[in-house]
Amino acid sequence: MIGTTMRYAIGATALAMLAACGNMSSQDSIAGKLVQAARQTVDSRKADATPAQPRDPNEMAATALRVNKGPLILVGLESQGSTQVMAMTGENAGQRTYMTPNEQALVLRGGMLVGTRGLGHDLSVADSAQSAALIRASRGGQTQRVMRYWTGDGLERPMTLTCTIGAGPRPGVMVESCENGPLTFQNNYMVQGGRITVSRQWIGPNLGYVTIQELRP
Repeated sequence: MIGTTMRYAIGATALAMLAACGNMSSQDSIAGKLVQAARQTVDSRKADATPAQPRDPNEMAATALRVNKGPLILVGLESQGSTQVMAMTGENAGQRTYMTPNEQALVLRGGMLVGTRGLGHDLSVADSAQSAALIRASRGGQTQRVMRYWTGDGLERPMTLTCTIGAGPRPGVMVESCENGPLTFQNNYMVQGGRITVSRQWIGPNLGYVTIQELRP
């Protein structure tokens, strides 16, 4: 069995590999952003309501794995400069909801982000089944994805994007490049045995990117 420290080290290496796949400078690389996020503490406004969390992601992951026996992910929200562990709170037809104690949540299907809750400017739902099939099979191709967002008037607005799937520069990394007019973004996925175990995915124009590392499947 892989120990907790080794498990996290493998994930950290994978994130570093993903960093090499983007079109960003080294200063703005995924790894650099994750390191910056790792130095942040859990929101101080929640300090009185919840136990203090370890500052180091390695300690954070180890603590979560020790006290929670269910599926866990380590999440880095780049726009907020925060890193936290989310535990699975529900599963329905292959769709998993992972949540923090303060009820912020990510909804994943097979490692692909399909929704967020409690973050503000939330992604209501994303239909990315075509992309997911290619990515998990490590195959290239063109797909469409539809991402729906709640607006201030209480309506759900769809955004349709054309995406190109292809292999990244490192073995096991798949890249999904999507566009809608001037809007472009690139998602990176580490695929192991047909499963997405580490990724950097775009939530939306307001929330930007999130890094997701599987701690326990």
